[in-house]
Amino acid sequence: MSIHVEAQFKGWTKPGPVPPGALGHGPATEPGESLDAISGHFRIFQAVDGHRFSSDDVLAAWYGTQGCPSAGTVLDLGSGIGTVGMIAAWRLPQARFVTVEAQPDSVRLARKSAAWNGLNGRYDLREGDLRDPSILGPDERFDLILGSPPYFPVGTGVESGHPQKLACRFELRGTVADYAATAARHLAPGGVFACVFPIRPADQLERVRTAARSAGLALQRMRPVILREGDEPLLGLFLMNRATDLPARLREDPWIEPPLVIRRADGSIHPEYSVVKLSFGFPP
Repeated sequence: MSIHVEAQFKGWTKPGPVPPGALGHGPATEPGESLDAISGHFRIFQAVDGHRFSSDDVLAAWYGTQGCPSAGTVLDLGSGIGTVGMIAAWRLPQARFVTVEAQPDSVRLARKSAAWNGLNGRYDLREGDLRDPSILGPDERFDLILGSPPYFPVGTGVESGHPQKLACRFELRGTVADYAATAARHLAPGGVFACVFPIRPADQLERVRTAARSAGLALQRMRPVILREGDEPLLGLFLMNRATDLPARLREDPWIEPPLVIRRADGSIHPEYSVVKLSFGFPP
């Protein structure tokens, strides 16, 4: 029986490879799960009532792959259900990946997504805490390391009763400093660590800077993200290198890019973000 693969969505032609799942050769959804479009023909399994991917994850994958487009080896820390890694794998079709995630349910969903998207041959999913030195070999090095750390210390906000949602926002298993320290240990020479983190209030931005300095990393560039035109930027996208891999002038004066605006004041998608979305296989 032939299977028709839908090539267009609302006037947009989907780019990129057609994975085995789209041809009927991947795992199926189970009760309580959904299978959702992510990049081109790629899809991702998510819990209907659990953590679901957000623009934060999408932007981390985009910014990291933009900052290290020749990466042959990629590490995704705190990989959750696999959003960041899957998008990066779509953008870097020759790269090999290692992902680290502590929540068994999230790892299970990510394994299904990797199989559906035909990534098993270059995708090594590891279940464990990124702070555990045994989860990664001491000699494992990566050209690009990605991370979407939780944003808030426990006790500083309204905490979800769902374990997936809770761990994605609150620092149950490490802070941005732990992500930076792990990244610094496993960067290849000249490698890049990319992450997303709040820059408001100001102490959040300082947490990123302190984490980088403590790990021996230097900010190479940062791009603020404005969710709606006219608002203050709430998030920042960061690229870091080992400090010793950058000349002094860059270590001391990172490039702060113009903000990326997600939506116009009237709520429509900003034209630049439409083009950014196209670059990682999302409809504009």
